[in-house]
Amino acid sequence: MRHGQTHANVSGELDTAHPGLDLTDLGRAQAAAAAKALAEERLDAIYVSSRVRTHQTAAPTAEDRGLTPTQLDGLEEIAAGHFEMRSDHDAVAAYIGSVATWLEGDLTHRMPGAETGEEFLARYDAAVRTIVEAGHDAALVVSHGAALRTWVSTRMTPHPDAPPATQPLHNTALIVLEGDVESGWEMVSWQGHPVGGDFLEDPTAEDPTGDLDPDGHGEIG
Repeated sequence: MRHGQTHANVSGELDTAHPGLDLTDLGRAQAAAAAKALAEERLDAIYVSSRVRTHQTAAPTAEDRGLTPTQLDGLEEIAAGHFEMRSDHDAVAAYIGSVATWLEGDLTHRMPGAETGEEFLARYDAAVRTIVEAGHDAALVVSHGAALRTWVSTRMTPHPDAPPATQPLHNTALIVLEGDVESGWEMVSWQGHPVGGDFLEDPTAEDPTGDLDPDGHGEIG
């Protein structure tokens, strides 16, 4: 699940460094609604990145389940490097363009001042392996938009109902996979809008990592 709306999502800033900005009031409402939407789903564990927004998003679900979220390094957003906390067109276009290059197959390309696609996938793979090796039947991972789409689209078996990786993944959107590291991952469902309901969207937010289409960034919250 992607985290709830943050103040950076509203302002259009590329916020990827630690600790990151807090959730907005809408983001907290999205998190509370997500907990209710997931109430009937089996969950044995909840994992979050080191960024505060994932902790805040996971909190209502964790409280309802009596679970303590586990912070796991490697689940963080794709680092913005030289573009960190910028919101100008050139920076956002260059960030999205770098991710698009990875999605097109060139994983050796380096985000200026940050990681290559290979390095990103290696650290995300390591985090997922840690979760799998813990032996859960079902775990919730609260992570980040560009990171989730890039890893999922790269690692799961192609599915006819899967949207293009560049399609928006809104705050508290949910992708469900089944499988494991060795046999691979199959898509169960891909909910690109807030899992608690479309009424929780904010169409006015800039949200630079909400849309990874190089020609459409900044237009969809």
